[in-house]
Amino acid sequence: MEPPLRQTGLHITPNGAPPRPPPKGARPRVLRFMVKWMFVAMIWAVAAFGVLLAIYASDLPDVHQVAGLKKRPGLTLLAADGSMIARSGDLYGETLSVAQLPPDLVHAVVAIEDRRFYYHFGVDPIGLLRAFITDERNGRWTKGGSTLTQQLAKNMFLTPERTFKRKLQEALLAIQLERYYTKDQILTGYLNRVYLGAGAFGVDAAAETYFGKHATELNLVESAMIAGLLKSPTRYSPTSDMDAAVARTQLVLEAMHREGYITDSQMVEALSAGAPELHHPSITPGMHYVADWVTQQIQSFIGPIDRDLTVWTTIDPRLQTAAEAKIAETLDGPATKLKVSQGALVAMTPDGAVKAMVGGRSYEESQFNRATQAERQPGSAFKPFVYLAALENGLRPDSLVDDSPIHIGGWSPENFEPGFKGMIPARQALAESINTAAVRVLDFAGIDHTRALARKLGIAEPIPHDLSIALGTCDVTLLELTGAYAAFANGGAAVLPHTVEKVTDGSGAVVYQRHGGGPGEAALPWKVAELDSMMMDVVAYGTGKAARLDRPAAGKTGTSQDFRNAWFIGFTADLVTGVWFGNDDNSPMKKVTGGMLPAHTWHEFMVAAEADKPIRDLPALAHLPIAALESSGGSPSAAAQPTAGAPEQDGGVIGRMLKGLLGE
Repeated sequence: MEPPLRQTGLHITPNGAPPRPPPKGARPRVLRFMVKWMFVAMIWAVAAFGVLLAIYASDLPDVHQVAGLKKRPGLTLLAADGSMIARSGDLYGETLSVAQLPPDLVHAVVAIEDRRFYYHFGVDPIGLLRAFITDERNGRWTKGGSTLTQQLAKNMFLTPERTFKRKLQEALLAIQLERYYTKDQILTGYLNRVYLGAGAFGVDAAAETYFGKHATELNLVESAMIAGLLKSPTRYSPTSDMDAAVARTQLVLEAMHREGYITDSQMVEALSAGAPELHHPSITPGMHYVADWVTQQIQSFIGPIDRDLTVWTTIDPRLQTAAEAKIAETLDGPATKLKVSQGALVAMTPDGAVKAMVGGRSYEESQFNRATQAERQPGSAFKPFVYLAALENGLRPDSLVDDSPIHIGGWSPENFEPGFKGMIPARQALAESINTAAVRVLDFAGIDHTRALARKLGIAEPIPHDLSIALGTCDVTLLELTGAYAAFANGGAAVLPHTVEKVTDGSGAVVYQRHGGGPGEAALPWKVAELDSMMMDVVAYGTGKAARLDRPAAGKTGTSQDFRNAWFIGFTADLVTGVWFGNDDNSPMKKVTGGMLPAHTWHEFMVAAEADKPIRDLPALAHLPIAALESSGGSPSAAAQPTAGAPEQDGGVIGRMLKGLLGE
């Protein structure tokens, strides 16, 4: 019988014999073998890493070429009072050295972003280890561990992508930067290039954007708030979330205290100071329409924008705010029940300087500018051109015109109000916007003369060659129609609607300066005075009475076919304003006329705009005595008081109308 198995410390032996010891020298050979190949592997790993470094370093940019880097040209728009109304591109402020900046700002950045900045060689191993541990605990990449030098290298030379190659190149560039530049030079480069939100690059641009001052003037709390933006310019922006910005500012102040940059009393005082006062530039939501239009104008003046430019405009921030508010109030109020979805407004001085522009309900929803781009039929808002042409041909405001049915081929223009009034003064016909009378006045004035006059006054769009233009069947933009009315306000001088007064580059050199006012006299001043007196009746008792003000004002309503467009264009001695309402798809509104929403909105805007203005007569009215003297010399009443003559008589009004319609 075999003996039972016996357990030993090393083996189980069947016969109870002691285990055999390993051959002499076997364990040392295994250790030597392992050490040898570990050493070989390390050599290969170092070699591979060296090759990788060489490959990644082969396309590194030259750290000496910082001055050659390009940025998007910055475009800054200033209002007539010098305040900023819009900005595009990359905004860089004045380049300031560390020695020129407040110590609090420099210390705030170092304390919150890279507290060992003055001790590491461009890469902070301790910071990297801490970031790695934090990321491992969170299970995701949350802390980059980058030093300020690495961030400068990334901002100047690399893309923001998070890849191993980019991080390695970032570290190599940081080491090179530390080799060639001092710590203060590196920090100067970083503080002048880092993005701090709202299009601002560098601390000086951020100080101007958020606090309306240079970086050299920042106090402790403002410095800490700007330093807090470095983590996330969007999340901690004081203009979008002041509570988050203040909370972040407090963390920066605590870090400064922890690093010994501020005392206990300074920290307590800063923490109890509350939110700093922000600078609120005159940028309104609708100002982007103005900015787009200005940019187009600049490019037509100086060509492509390839450098930083500052544009001095004619925009009045107070009027711009009022214009946006009044259009919004109408669209969000009464317009909702009348199937009206869009509106636009243009206000300018009688010399064509645009003071306010609203291009639509919301720029975010649609960048299409309904003030400058939408071509719509003006309806009866075109009639002043017809009457002015007739006045130049001998019509007088008190001449009688015929309001009776007209039949030309298959066309029979109708009046808005049912029925006909017979022989009425031209003044009343315009005030009440009688269509049949306007057609007869156009026939008297002449189609060619009326078209030529409208073009001289500023209507650039094609004008049909038929009698239907008396009812506004041509297409116009709100800007050009309002600009043409400016000639009525100033006494007959055509203007070029404009908003750019001067353009300067980054060095302050003037690259464009506006000179001159426009084409000059386009209509006889005393005839314009007569027209103005008639248009004052439109506001006094006619279709535009909803626009009536506490001062002399004149204007004209316009409603296109099927209520697709509603207009009111009017003026005082100070301002010419045009208002339009309609729909982008040209669908009909719910019986909205120019005397409704447009006239009401015009009134509300003008009340706000004229609040601080003295009451003055319309400039053109000074020529009325001359107009009376001129008209007394002749009697155009026979031609100006047409009757419903027989259609078959070539010399009759209907015969002349038919010839005009057929283009004969």
